[in-house]
Amino acid sequence: MAVDQTRRLRPSDLQADKDSFAAIEAMEDYAPSNKNYTVAKIQALSDTMDSEQELETQADAAAKAARDDATAAEWDFHNAILGAKQQVTAQYGADSNEVQSVGLTKKSERAKPKRTPPASGSKT
Repeated sequence: MAVDQTRRLRPSDLQADKDSFAAIEAMEDYAPSNKNYTVAKIQALSDTMDSEQELETQADAAAKAARDDATAAEWDFHNAILGAKQQVTAQYGADSNEVQSVGLTKKSERAKPKRTPPASGSKT
């Protein structure tokens, strides 16, 4: 038995196990002394594994769909706020307190462009 049974098995290991089980099923005289390893018990475990993997796949798809829906809702909200900010600017003016209250900078408080002097060439 494995030491760390909390990690996922590699797909190649699972496939090897499935191949081994198929070979055991083909053995007509297989009769284990430990009844935990009968074909019927292993088949039940295989069926459980398949159904759990299917549930995992469905849950993963649902999580991805929910993430996509949440992303779309976030963008819808963000775009609505951007449009509302434009409407505040149009209604109250670019230098109003209302413009500042929605997180924009008043026109009068914007940094003035600074003229940079041309690079001085050294003439010797």
